[in-house]
Amino acid sequence: MSSPLAPSDERTWAIAAHAGTFVAAWFAMGFLCPLVIWLVFRERSDFVRRHALESLNFQLSLLIYTLVGIVLVVVTFGLGVLIAFPLLLIGAVAAVIVIILASVAASNGQSYRYPLTLRLVR
Repeated sequence: MSSPLAPSDERTWAIAAHAGTFVAAWFAMGFLCPLVIWLVFRERSDFVRRHALESLNFQLSLLIYTLVGIVLVVVTFGLGVLIAFPLLLIGAVAAVIVIILASVAASNGQSYRYPLTLRLVR
C-alpha cells in the first residue's frame, strides 16, 4: 500500500482532477484525466478520491448529454439542432464555470458537488 499524500499534494491532484478535463475535452474525452487520477490516488487520499470521482461523473454526464443531443438532431432530421445548438452553447459556458468553481473549492480544501450530474461511478 502506498503512503498517504501530503495535504499540499492532495489539493494539487484534486485541482488537476477538475482543471485537467480541459486538456482532453477537445476530443470529447474529458473523463480521462479524472479517471486516471481516481485510479491512481483513490487509495492514498480520500480528498483526491472524492474530487476525482465528482469530476469523472460530471464529465461522463456531459458526454451522455451531448450524445442525447446528437441523437435528437439525427432523429429529427436536423430540426433538433434548433434546440440542441443553443443548449450546447449554454451548457459549455456553464460547464466551464462549474469546473472553475470546483477547482477553486479543491484549492481551498473544500468539497464540491457538480449540478445536474449523474452519479454513475461510486
